[in-house]
Amino acid sequence: MATQTDTLVQRLAFWGIPLSFGVMGLKLVAWWVTGSVALLSDGLESTVNVVAAFIAYFVIRYAQKPADRDHPYGHHKAEYLSAVLEGVLIVVAALLIIREAGAALRSPEMLDAPVLGLAINAAAAVINLVWARLLIRVGKSHRSPALSADGHHIMSDVVTSAGVLVGLGLVIATGYAILDPILAIVVACNIIWQGWKVISHSVDGLMDKAVEPEEEEAIRQAIKANSEGSLGVHYLRSRRAGAATFVAFDLVVPARMSVGDAHVICDRLELAVHNAVPGTRVTIHVEPENEMAHGADVELGH
Repeated sequence: MATQTDTLVQRLAFWGIPLSFGVMGLKLVAWWVTGSVALLSDGLESTVNVVAAFIAYFVIRYAQKPADRDHPYGHHKAEYLSAVLEGVLIVVAALLIIREAGAALRSPEMLDAPVLGLAINAAAAVINLVWARLLIRVGKSHRSPALSADGHHIMSDVVTSAGVLVGLGLVIATGYAILDPILAIVVACNIIWQGWKVISHSVDGLMDKAVEPEEEEAIRQAIKANSEGSLGVHYLRSRRAGAATFVAFDLVVPARMSVGDAHVICDRLELAVHNAVPGTRVTIHVEPENEMAHGADVELGH
């Protein structure tokens, strides 16, 4: 199952490369036909998509390497590095757009062949929309931060394209050429915001942020329902590293319980937590009763 998941994620990351080239080509043709600085800004963001697609593909392949002596917990966090870099590239693209728009503000010009240019850009936006939704869905279901970041970035590109199309429609309808560079600056501000969100989410992963509240509740319920034979569970903690989730807690057992019996309880709890949150790696520290507890307790079902 894990191999099938890895293959699917890698395959999507690979096909993102030629697709991003194709979309970038369409957008640059739209800019060449019209001379619109807003369409140029949209095309510049797509150049970032190309770079990000290459980075995502190679980083995802590296992140899926099995654990080794130097990386006993695996290479999953490499995907967060990819996502952070992609966020930085998004911001750089926005700054380039602002520079181009600033120059155009001083001498705005009406568009050439606007209908053809907008039609080409609209076709590129539709392709991006379908692809972004697929990447986000697969990235979320298979816990791939790099794939999800790529999908959200492309979705921000779709929003950008939609805004550009609406704005350029106003330019054509009103005849105010200055709306073109103003629109490009608005687009750039939105791109910066999207880039910041990608960076922020990825940094959380690098800083070992705990699992989402609903997942933590599922873990607690699994422990509660499968802790028979123990006396208590405390010091529950979790962290997410790409596709992997790590959970650890202390298990209190009677002082006279044998190691074998305690091991049986641990095996049952590990399986229950894994079933509640697939892909979870569980570490349990067994303690005899009357030891001083630390950390938050988990309410048991017995």
